[in-house]
Amino acid sequence: MTTELQMLIWSAALGLLQIVMAATGSIAQRGLGWAAGARDDVTPPLTGVAGRLDRGRANFLETFPLFAAAVLAAFALQRHDATTVLGAQLYFWARLAYVPAYVAGIPYLRTLIWAVSIAGIVMLLAALF
Repeated sequence: MTTELQMLIWSAALGLLQIVMAATGSIAQRGLGWAAGARDDVTPPLTGVAGRLDRGRANFLETFPLFAAAVLAAFALQRHDATTVLGAQLYFWARLAYVPAYVAGIPYLRTLIWAVSIAGIVMLLAALF
């Protein structure tokens, strides 16, 4: 298994962890009744850590499909070199660092970490052209 595929699998596991953490934060703030219900009513936005967990989850879900597509395309096209490996590693490790940076509310550091994850995707895509 290539390093890029390993990073893809670890990134999927990280995404699942973020979903669980965000759900836990939502339930803690809104209650189990809200989570078990149909959620037809408009609820106020989540605040504090629960809100940051949910927004971090949403941000992951915005970038992960792009990362997954780039890794799978590189695998299918047999593009495996130092650039694709580094790009995949940058994405995973940056996304891992993004979670505590966002939860802690560190604005500029969070943005820098996000930019590193995007650079990882760009490196993967560049290797495909």
